[in-house]
Amino acid sequence: MIAKSGVKVLDFGLAKSSVDEAVTSSQMVMGTPAYMAPEQREGKPADVRTDIYSFGCVLYEMLTGGRVTAQRRRIPSRRLEKIVHRCLEEDPGRRWQSAAGLERELAKVTVATTAWKAVAAAASIVAVFAAAYAYLQGPPKLTEKDTIVLAGFENKTGDPVFDDTMRQGLAVELQQSPFLSLLPEARIQQTLALMGQPKDAPLTPEIAQQLCERTGSAAILEGSIASVGSEYVLGLRARTCNTGSILDQEQVQAARREDVLNALSQIARKFRTRIGESLATVEKHSTPLIEATTPSLEALKAYTTAMKVHLAGGGCAAGIPLFRRAVEIDPKFAIPYANLGLCYSATGESVLSVETTTKAWQLRDRVSERERYFIDFLYDRNVTGNLEKAYQTLELWLQTYPRGDEPPSPHDLLGGISAQGTGRFERAIEISREFMVTRPEVGIGYADLGSSRFFLDRFPEAESALQQADERKLEPRNDLVMRYNIAVLKGDKDQMDRVVARARGKHRAEHGVAHAEALALARSGRLRAARLSSSRAVDLVLQEGEEARELAATYQAARAVWEALCGNGADGQNAANAALKLASGRDVQYTAGLAIALSGDSSRSEALAGDLENRFPEDTFVKFTYVPVLRALAALGRGMPADAVERLEIARQYELAANGLNFSFYLGGLHSAYVRGEAFIALHRYAEAAAEFQKILDHRGIVGADAIGALAHLQLGRVFALSGDKAKARAAYEAFLTLWKDADPDVPILKKAKAEYGRL
Repeated sequence: MIAKSGVKVLDFGLAKSSVDEAVTSSQMVMGTPAYMAPEQREGKPADVRTDIYSFGCVLYEMLTGGRVTAQRRRIPSRRLEKIVHRCLEEDPGRRWQSAAGLERELAKVTVATTAWKAVAAAASIVAVFAAAYAYLQGPPKLTEKDTIVLAGFENKTGDPVFDDTMRQGLAVELQQSPFLSLLPEARIQQTLALMGQPKDAPLTPEIAQQLCERTGSAAILEGSIASVGSEYVLGLRARTCNTGSILDQEQVQAARREDVLNALSQIARKFRTRIGESLATVEKHSTPLIEATTPSLEALKAYTTAMKVHLAGGGCAAGIPLFRRAVEIDPKFAIPYANLGLCYSATGESVLSVETTTKAWQLRDRVSERERYFIDFLYDRNVTGNLEKAYQTLELWLQTYPRGDEPPSPHDLLGGISAQGTGRFERAIEISREFMVTRPEVGIGYADLGSSRFFLDRFPEAESALQQADERKLEPRNDLVMRYNIAVLKGDKDQMDRVVARARGKHRAEHGVAHAEALALARSGRLRAARLSSSRAVDLVLQEGEEARELAATYQAARAVWEALCGNGADGQNAANAALKLASGRDVQYTAGLAIALSGDSSRSEALAGDLENRFPEDTFVKFTYVPVLRALAALGRGMPADAVERLEIARQYELAANGLNFSFYLGGLHSAYVRGEAFIALHRYAEAAAEFQKILDHRGIVGADAIGALAHLQLGRVFALSGDKAKARAAYEAFLTLWKDADPDVPILKKAKAEYGRL
């Protein structure tokens, strides 16, 4: 009430007992019914919104002189009337969700003097009410299910080096915690767009509050840095989203600019212990910021800018020069090297990826535990190539940090090559679907789900994943290339043309689709058109600069393979040599060696196999696919088919997994089955040979648009002819000739096929 002596807070009989009793033992309602919220009158659980309803009754009475009834009186101020009516909503979900939010709105009201006194009094009551509520409820804590919105870190120093850098540093500190979960940047950007705000809008307290409410997060964390003379003062405040209750408020001083990052670590550690994380967990997962990142504010600033651009949709192309800038400033800054390794791998530059990933691995004692998992995974993925170890690292990382996190995280990596490259497609599908539920705004989940389903021949389901990405206006990795390959295998020419048109003018997508088009044309025997499309793909890549040479070499080496398979040995050797001049990456060397062996130069391909074996002794693709295939072809070239079969036995373990070529749709898989089938023919083991070529036809997703997908029909025809089954032989030859109905007439293997078919 308002008395002459000022504002007095009275008990309206609305308090509830510790067991939330709504009625007395005599079934009489406790409290003052006229001020009770509907849910309290009905005996339902009450919370802070219940008290806001009661406060609305009081405020209404202060402004109108009468109690709330069905026929409410007008309130002089329209804005104030809206505030009161929102307090008095029947549904708690439609009321003000926190006393702090209500207090802020009341503070904005400007009305006549008499009404203003009531508003001022009301604001005072709300402030006292919020404090009293927090006191009665005890210090609020977060749980392992809660998410925090990391708001902007206000820079009051005038020094631009602290812009965004302090927030990034705080994020690195808090991401070390297995207990905490920050609202991901991609989710923040998506929600900002829904709010009509630009993606890079400053996260002011007001915007952070809206983000918190819209995303169902639990708390907002705000920071500030100010300079006082030569010293710096850092502040941190955490408040709950729904009540505005202060979870923690910290302040710390740094004597010098060089001490700011240490001070940030100190304040973050205090915060973690105050909001509910155990001291033991904090001590175990708390590497100081200058050890987890860099002691250089300038280097951290460059890294922060790189991450901001990367996460805002600029991708690796925009992020690479900025990550490089960070390590130029501090050559011992590990995590930008790791990000460079991931980016170079994603763009097909394995040599540069090995170089930067190795540097990160050498510096892995200068990172947090979370980032060490990332670097260890990346080292086995990109350098040793041991995908089993890479996969196990991801699973252990996920167990240690089970909450959703900023990329890179195990959640967005487990659905990729470490799972698909070891044949764990169902696990990749499972983790991709989970990721899409928790992070629907990130494209990688749709890409991994689509590719896993593609490799399992589940093409409609793969298209469904890509359609979901379309609906969210996302363009995940290899989206258009995958769509093109699905259209090829379905024989949908209209869809192929639509994808080509959609890719035109798009960075990376255009040359990826041009290469896929070349593969599809070669698969149907149209080699002249395939060469033009392949040359276009190579030219488009080389326009991107020196760092794109390896990807151009991969395209060139793939061309060498289909030339050799189609009987153009000299063209195959020339294309392979051109590829090896451009780059010497693992996949380039294998693919060129495959073309050289298929062209008849087995001694040279075996030398390439030996070099791969020496350079990549642990590599899953090299050990179980690349080297066995090249050595088997060499054995066939020497007239030793039994040796070829023996050398290919090891390939069976991962034969139906993705490999370095079909994972990125550069070529196909199951070359081991194709070569094994040829070896069985040489050994007159026709039933086993037929089973190998049938395996290729039965796993179209693994083979993709590779020419062996069509040539397997021809090889089956030859096997059936040799075994005396002319009916099956004719059917197989006819299947091949149908696929090649528009083929160039001068292709050597087509001439042979027609002659063989004529003799049946």
